[in-house]
Amino acid sequence: MPILKQEADLFPADLFELPLQDYPWWVVHLRSRQEKLASREAHFRNIPFFLPLYERVIRGPGRRRTSYLPLFAGYFFFRGGPEIRAEMLKTNLCVRVLDVPDQRALASDLLQIRKLQLAGLPLLPHRELKIGDVVRIMEGPFQGISGIILNRRKRSKLVVAVRFIHRAVSVELPCEAVEPAPTVWQRRAQAG
Repeated sequence: MPILKQEADLFPADLFELPLQDYPWWVVHLRSRQEKLASREAHFRNIPFFLPLYERVIRGPGRRRTSYLPLFAGYFFFRGGPEIRAEMLKTNLCVRVLDVPDQRALASDLLQIRKLQLAGLPLLPHRELKIGDVVRIMEGPFQGISGIILNRRKRSKLVVAVRFIHRAVSVELPCEAVEPAPTVWQRRAQAG
């Protein structure tokens, strides 16, 4: 089986710098296994998009294969006005386009995923979140990123969620790098 190069997972390069009022986020629920085709179609049609990928290495007898898979299977993120939304629907890959009521929250979640990708550590998809502590990373390249911590032996696994689609990714890091983040209720009590 041929090994394919990693495809573009982001277009344009300044995607996260585009103004929200002119380029709102849309989330597409796609037909099964159509994520990369959706990114190719979006790129061809000049639709700004983000398709976070992770590297999966499969070792077989005398052979090693690398593939790049979507972190959020079945979902695709793009930006633009109603005309861009209509253009994306013309691809016939969409099961439905989901409205995003909290644009800032989705933009923040996706930017955190992008920062984790750019740091170069291996990310793993999580189907659902487990109960854990909400933490904020205090040092290193991930400083300021919040997530849910899952303890695992001597290292911790930080899970960063895209709340809108109820999916997450994880990265392992030392326990000393995180501290508890205030919960919503604690922040409200401090403000009131």
